[in-house]
Amino acid sequence: MDETKQIAAGILANTVAMKSLAAAIAIGAGAIGPGLGIGKLAAKAMEAIGRNPEAASKIQTAMILAIAFTEAIAIYALVMALIIKFV
Repeated sequence: MDETKQIAAGILANTVAMKSLAAAIAIGAGAIGPGLGIGKLAAKAMEAIGRNPEAASKIQTAMILAIAFTEAIAIYALVMALIIKFV
């Protein structure tokens, strides 16, 4: 009986470790795409403003909206990581 408890404890410890690793991978991989996307958005917006300064307010508005949608993907990854970790 004691051996069964030790095996169960080992399985539980492995499960917790795997869930933690999966959550870390989920948030790590989920942050790469939005990070690259926001960087590219900002670079192209600065380039566009440099070429046409009169349109800066329209470009800035569109850029902020696009950044918000891109950041939502990172938030979805965070939610999935939290679900993996605590459920």
